[in-house]
Amino acid sequence: MSALFEELVINGMRAKNRFVRAATYEGLATDDGHLTSELMAIHEELAEGGVGTIIAGYAYVTADEQPNPNMLGIYDDSFIPEYRELVDIVHERGAAIVSQIVYGGSASRLDPPSKRILGPSAIANPKTGIVPIEATKRDIEMLVAAFAAAAGRAREAGFDGVELHAAHGYLLSQFLNPLLNKRVDEYGGSVGNRVRLALEIVEAVRAEVGPDYPLLVKLNSSDGVKGGLTERDSIEAARLLAESGVDAIEVSGAWRACEPKVYRDKPYFADYAKQLVREVGVPVVLTGGNRTIDIMEHLAAEDGIAAFGLCRPLICEPDLVNRWRDDPSYRARCTSCNQCSSTAGHRCILPSR
Repeated sequence: MSALFEELVINGMRAKNRFVRAATYEGLATDDGHLTSELMAIHEELAEGGVGTIIAGYAYVTADEQPNPNMLGIYDDSFIPEYRELVDIVHERGAAIVSQIVYGGSASRLDPPSKRILGPSAIANPKTGIVPIEATKRDIEMLVAAFAAAAGRAREAGFDGVELHAAHGYLLSQFLNPLLNKRVDEYGGSVGNRVRLALEIVEAVRAEVGPDYPLLVKLNSSDGVKGGLTERDSIEAARLLAESGVDAIEVSGAWRACEPKVYRDKPYFADYAKQLVREVGVPVVLTGGNRTIDIMEHLAAEDGIAAFGLCRPLICEPDLVNRWRDDPSYRARCTSCNQCSSTAGHRCILPSR
């Protein structure tokens, strides 16, 4: 049996294999972020399909700032009972489940956008054109408290861990990005300052959930644009996050770096992830471009990658992990065409088997 089907352990969380469903935006929640029967069914199907860990699609932490339409929320205690039901469904089918929490900032795709959107600086987002309000110290204290409260709700609902979304251009990613963060206080300038908000959130989350609850961070390997977050600064941010109490780093990158033309059977951010393993002493989850067992096995055995995140392949084939278990030579159907992102519910356009 492939080593990829060995147990994954992250600060007491035990998953049956090293495959992770990377958090995926389905756009199927209610307008105010609550679960629907369709979302329940998607997670049930994923758990039955063999994946060891599911990272649920990002959930917003403050009621007045919703990054995208019909995304999940976790901004008050009303979410706890329904998430507990979701967790039970996943656990009963043998998978672990982690809650990913986020503040979107100027990366919002909500139309019209939320009335009050915070950012590191009042600079227009190059993708959305939104100019956020520069966060004050009081705003930052509010954000830290909101993330901590959301993590507490995740634990109370029974999630096996929580992940801070600091990638893909959302608020924590914006603070790390020198193009969007022009602050001259302790939250701007050096990478140690730009990661300070995330570090303060980690400290607050730890105080809320305790030392034995798995805490992950999703981090861009780089922003993929000149003047943005570099790989060197990203590794330094990851090192500081690990020292502050983060249990694992999920490696990702700017979304535009994931277009099909760059896929050549090699995971997009493998080189960065290998360097991260060498320099940061926590498990690394590599997400993006994972398609074949042989390559993942090599990265696990030779380079120490702890786990492998899958998004579009599991949209295409929710039972892909079971297929690989039965036939390691099986080739994933996903062609990285990215058309799923344009469909209702983010569904694969390929005909079902």
